[in-house]
Order: sequence, then structure tokens, then C-alpha cells
Amino acid sequence: MKVTFYGHSCFKIITEEGKKILIDPWISNPLAPKNIDLGPYDFILITHAHGDHLGDTLKLARTAVTEVIAIHEIQQYLLKQGIPKVTGMNIGGTYKVNNLKFTMVPALHSSSFPDGGYGGSACGFVITLENGTSLYHAGDTGLFYDMKLIGELYSPEVALLPIGDHYVMGPKEAAKACDLIRPEIVIPMHYETFPILTGDVESFKKELKKYNIPTVLIVPKIGEEITI
Repeated sequence: MKVTFYGHSCFKIITEEGKKILIDPWISNPLAPKNIDLGPYDFILITHAHGDHLGDTLKLARTAVTEVIAIHEIQQYLLKQGIPKVTGMNIGGTYKVNNLKFTMVPALHSSSFPDGGYGGSACGFVITLENGTSLYHAGDTGLFYDMKLIGELYSPEVALLPIGDHYVMGPKEAAKACDLIRPEIVIPMHYETFPILTGDVESFKKELKKYNIPTVLIVPKIGEEITI
């Protein structure tokens, strides 16, 4: 797969068969590169309704080819906003489409729309690609022990984990998450966007060293496409 980090929690994934996936599409975040890919995307995944994750969905999802995948409450909201193709699901379920699998897993976080309306539960996604490789995007979350189950059930080779602290896990908790999940690769996210997100990569690296695990830390530059 090809992975591009667009800042905050926004990632572009290009699968082996060329499907384009955008996760938490806040492409207007303060760290986003100027040459960001505006699509169209085959799939847009939303982990929860906060504005920094729902992001620019209303702008990006109005195409004939784009399918948004989100929890039921977000689906209903987007349909009312005129988004043409939205698949709703819920935690524990797997949606199979175009040789891909999207499994919705728990996240420990709140979820509400910018206007204060209830946005359902926050979630993460495990994406299983055409060749069987899987990637876990944790969304906004605190540490929870059932991450061990995510590792045991889905064996994600790649984990995208928040490290920014204050609103999400910090470096200490994210390192323990790696111990529970045991991914081959971890990519940090949700840090440095705002001053209040004080968790940093160097602290995360130090915390990871406390665990005897083979997980490799990769820190892509924002806008840089890496092949995994």
C-alpha cells in the first residue's frame, strides 16, 4: 500500500489495486500541504463527528464515485446534507466491498457534531486490503485494554496511533498500545497540530524502547508518500 500523511489524523491510502481511501478528511488542517490530493476518492472513512475529523467531508464527498463509511448517526447526518453515497455501520461490524474489508472497532473518545448534535460513538477502523494486509487507524482514543483483542483478531501490520496527549493518548499510552496490538509498523498521528497537543515523536520513541517488541516506528513527512 501507499500511505500519505496529511497532518493531524488525515491519511490517504492507495491500495494494491489502486483504490484511494481518505481517513478523517480534515484536509484544511493547519499542517496540511498545499499540494494535497482533492480526489475524487473511492472511500472516505470518518472515525467520529468532531470537526477536526469529519473535516472537509461535505466538500470532498459530492462525487459519483465516492462512498463515505461512518457510524450510523454520521451516515444519517451526511445523507441529510445531500451526500449521495454513505454507508452506515456500527462497532463490531465488517463491511466488504471491492475486495476490501472495513471493520469498525471501538475508540475511547467522545463524538459530537460542530453544532453540538450527537454523533454516535467514536470508533477506529481496521482496513483489510486486497492482498490481506491490514491497517488499523485508531481515530481519537485513550488507551484501552481491548486493543489487545484488535491485535489478536485482525493482526494489523500497520497501526496509526494518536500521540498528542490532552485529548487523546500521549506517548506513554501509545507505546503501551503498541505492546497490546503488536503491529509491525506504527505511524504516529494527532500531534503538533495545536500547542495543546504536547505529545511528541521523540517522547514516543523513548517510551517504545521500554517494551521488547519488534514494532518499527515510521514518521513520514507531511505530504510524503511512503510505500509499505
